[in-house]
Amino acid sequence: MTKTPKKILVIGSGPIVIGQAAEFDYAGTQACKSLREEGIKTILVNSNPATIMTDEDVADSVYIEPLTVSVISRIIEREQPDALLPTLGGQTGLNLAVELVEAGVLEQYGVRLLGSSIDSIKKAEDRQLFRELLTDIGEPTPPSFVVNTYEEATEAKNTIGLPVVIRPAYTLGGTGGGIAEDDDSFNEIIKSGLSASPITQVLVEKSIVGWKELEYEVMRDGSDNCITICNMENIDPMGVHTGDSIVVAPSQTLSDNEYQMLRTASLKIIRKLGIEGGCNVQFALAPGNVVAETLPDAGKIGPSYYVIEVNPRVSRSSALASKATGYPIARVAAKIAIGMTLDEIQNAVTQKTVAAFEPALDYCVVKIPRWPFDKFPSGERTLGTQMKATGEVMAIDRTFEAAFQKAVRSLEITNRSMMWEDPLWFSDEASVLNKLPIYPNDQRLWALLAGLRRNVSADELSRRTGIDPWFTRSFSRIIAMERTIESNDLSYDLLRKAKRLGFTDQRIGEIVNQSAKEIRKLRKSLNIKPVYKMVDTCAAEFEAQTPYFYSTYETENEAEPLRGKRALVLGSGPIRIGQGIEFDYCSVHAAWALQEEGVKSILVNSNPETVSTDFDTSDRLYFEPLDEESIFDIIDNERLTTDLEQGDDLPSIVQFGGQTAINLSQNLAKESMPILGSTAHTIDVASDRHLFEEFLRGINIPNPPGGSVSNIEEALQVADEIRYPVLVRPSYVLGGRAMEIVQSPEELQRYMNDALEAGEGRKVLIDKYFVGKEVEVDAVCDGESVLIPGIMEHVERAGVHSGDSMAIYPGLTLTKQEIATITDYTTRIGKSLNIKGLMNIQYVIVGGSTYRSPGSITEGTSEYEQTEIFVIEVNPRSSRTIPFISKVTGVPMVNLAVKAMLGKKLADMGYGTGLFSTQGIVGVKAPVFSMSKLTGVDTYLGPEMKSTGEVMGIDYNFESAISKALIAADLRLPEKGSILLSISDEDKKQSGQLIQKLIDEGYDLFATEGTASLISKLGKKVVAIPKRLNEGHPNVVDIIVNGTVNAVVNTITGNGSAVQDGFHIRRAAVEKRIPCFTSIDTATAAAESLTSEGSNYNVKTMLEYVRKPQGESHNAK
Repeated sequence: MTKTPKKILVIGSGPIVIGQAAEFDYAGTQACKSLREEGIKTILVNSNPATIMTDEDVADSVYIEPLTVSVISRIIEREQPDALLPTLGGQTGLNLAVELVEAGVLEQYGVRLLGSSIDSIKKAEDRQLFRELLTDIGEPTPPSFVVNTYEEATEAKNTIGLPVVIRPAYTLGGTGGGIAEDDDSFNEIIKSGLSASPITQVLVEKSIVGWKELEYEVMRDGSDNCITICNMENIDPMGVHTGDSIVVAPSQTLSDNEYQMLRTASLKIIRKLGIEGGCNVQFALAPGNVVAETLPDAGKIGPSYYVIEVNPRVSRSSALASKATGYPIARVAAKIAIGMTLDEIQNAVTQKTVAAFEPALDYCVVKIPRWPFDKFPSGERTLGTQMKATGEVMAIDRTFEAAFQKAVRSLEITNRSMMWEDPLWFSDEASVLNKLPIYPNDQRLWALLAGLRRNVSADELSRRTGIDPWFTRSFSRIIAMERTIESNDLSYDLLRKAKRLGFTDQRIGEIVNQSAKEIRKLRKSLNIKPVYKMVDTCAAEFEAQTPYFYSTYETENEAEPLRGKRALVLGSGPIRIGQGIEFDYCSVHAAWALQEEGVKSILVNSNPETVSTDFDTSDRLYFEPLDEESIFDIIDNERLTTDLEQGDDLPSIVQFGGQTAINLSQNLAKESMPILGSTAHTIDVASDRHLFEEFLRGINIPNPPGGSVSNIEEALQVADEIRYPVLVRPSYVLGGRAMEIVQSPEELQRYMNDALEAGEGRKVLIDKYFVGKEVEVDAVCDGESVLIPGIMEHVERAGVHSGDSMAIYPGLTLTKQEIATITDYTTRIGKSLNIKGLMNIQYVIVGGSTYRSPGSITEGTSEYEQTEIFVIEVNPRSSRTIPFISKVTGVPMVNLAVKAMLGKKLADMGYGTGLFSTQGIVGVKAPVFSMSKLTGVDTYLGPEMKSTGEVMGIDYNFESAISKALIAADLRLPEKGSILLSISDEDKKQSGQLIQKLIDEGYDLFATEGTASLISKLGKKVVAIPKRLNEGHPNVVDIIVNGTVNAVVNTITGNGSAVQDGFHIRRAAVEKRIPCFTSIDTATAAAESLTSEGSNYNVKTMLEYVRKPQGESHNAK
């Protein structure tokens, strides 16, 4: 036996991107906890501030630093760990482990690799080695060739025959891959695949599109004990990335024989790879007869299954398997990594049995991905082997139909219930199936239901989609129930059957023309209410200790009301652009803070990827959709007395679940349900722009002129009075949804339609758009006083969504006068609005220069020309900067906010009130985009949010901090090389500083005509390149694609046609994966970071950067 390590370095997965979301935050947090239980010191490195994983209490030392070989080498040198655990950091962690081994770093410092050896990682990740290994143990793989050049690829294609699947090696979420049906798509995908793979290696294999796709989650320890934890079936057949598939667990359509055959194969593979810990194996299985008849070889030739791939690490599917079974995969994998065996590890769920058992499920789990196309209607919606979903939801019930309907509710897409249909699908007399989007895309499930409603048979849909008839027949049972409700009276039996199939009150009401409230009343009078069942890993064979529940319509309730003081924390649902992991971070801290105060925390959420839905985060977890019906049912279930006195209702906390929870606040208030913290009225004043303007006028604080309108005529009138450009936005929406800066009446008419739909009938705001510096503040209030941990300034001028701009703490370029005004306004707004808990305010500073250089501030120049400060908006809830500001200032904002909600005073909490003193450090938050995955989406920054995640750089000066943030976000300018500049006329007058800086650093400049003549006038050397794609070669796209330039600056003005011009430039830069700046401000800041300070940054733990105020430590779990 090798000896147990005493000190382990855990690598996190970095920022949230498509293909690598919060599941690794959850796995890493659980693993660190698990290692500490065994008395091992843990060191964690991750660049993402928005996660629980980078909290100071999760590991013994936490580094929020860029995930690069040089940073990790410095950490290893400082900390001298015995071992490195990379299998919890997703693809990022694995790739770094391989690079560290190849650079000789681990050998130099004597660091052991845990979990998977480099040999097993390579065998699973390198396509060629993996095929050899499978052939060796007699497991079938589709005919394929591993290629490194375009010529080899063409030869492979000719041997196998189209269609083929192309998979690049060592990439994440299918990046760069795809399915080629014809020669053109083949050429395109091979080129992008070879450039996406770090070792320019691609696998070209026979396409088995249309086969069933199955996954097995398996576990092995060092003594060769192996178990399967869960098997999962993709409803979508092969051809759609598993992260984009609707998945059901356990599998529903396998015979026992097939189940055992694939289980045996999984265990054979994990043994041969020698993986210690968790591992995910994906299979393709020949489809049943209905589908097989439609395939080229009817699935009859050759083996009945193929092994597709293996992830030698904790993956997205392991998070799902963990939450679906209750088996804590990451916790067990971490203990196996240090040499424990399955029969020595206790099952934390039952606390009696050990971890060497295979979970049994007496319920059905459905996962549906959450795609970003409600935000990017122009994006390419077809789903393939490259993942596009930003997050996912999971639902549990006794039947597939009910779990499926619950999962659709959990998606939280505006105006999209199960009944939704796009009117354009049925616009002409053509056959129903001609227009229905039943090919793989994000609307497919609604299209299938629409087809069934129009009498297309379930088997016909299966033949056309490859979806197993078991599923299409289940969908048709849902539609049959719609018809039964429509044509019969609502008897006790019928209503109960409908509820058991997963129908909501709202939907039953729509069918019979009654309101949801009336159906709810009828249901309660008939005593038809849900009971709650426990997820216990063992189908009730042993008593479970974990309070983890789902609702179903049966008789026995396993969730008796909790006694004593308690509160309900509303979670934030699936991760999507605009509402990310930051809100989950806040929900978890809220649960912990309640427990610290002796109040039991009850959490509701529908997201399987996060820490909030872990079995031991709160006192009780309800895995349910976040909608009115399910929240009211939970509150009813937790009611202690049967009489309906209002005294004992469970109070809800709505401030930490993003817009999801805030939108529920008004419904709770209507039913007189108590809310902890700011009242529903306070929330309404801040969210409803009209009330908000009156409020500001009353306390004499300026905001941009404008008005709220409910139709196009009113909109044109308001815009005319305040003059263009104007900012159009709906109330009560998140992430700048349907927000736009509009320059003319024609554009205004176009945008108003979108804005009215996104706001769901609420009024739309038209404000004057000011070009100015944007500043953001998060504050905690207790009704009497206000604490502001810090003021953040944005690098980009107002007009870029705050979630997409770089934020700097503290506001380095703000004058003393500006800081005083912002502190005064924030304090007055908090007190007058009677905020209890958190709020976030955005300001714009108008006058003076829009770009102020944080790098060149001295005491002498700290006073600028006179400026005016306006309030843009107030959010009466936690914002996405809460984790960032809590970490850089050391002020535990959520903890203080919860205590304030429970009636404690800020003055007694040890952090004072007013503006908290700055720490002598600089923190920079930079956004991270997943644009390479979303074909057809434009990357330019504007008022609608587009980033999926964030990173943080922290250091003692601005240059070092921004360098680290840019490195972590992959936006760092190369040391030297060439840059393409295409700068809009408005920005030209401010571009002198940027151009000078680039020339001083020795870059070669290429530019489009207008920009080139500007550079020549400054007397500098530049190569002019045609911008229009039809005006000869090499044009702008050519020099990006062929690697002539290493970065692009392409800024745009407001009008639509110029945006189109630059689209090709920006997309080419994204596909080529080189930095592309669309704001002159970001580009200037990036150029400033190139100074000497930028390159000699520090690498330290968060505790070394941020000194705590003296007093108790917070959140010590």
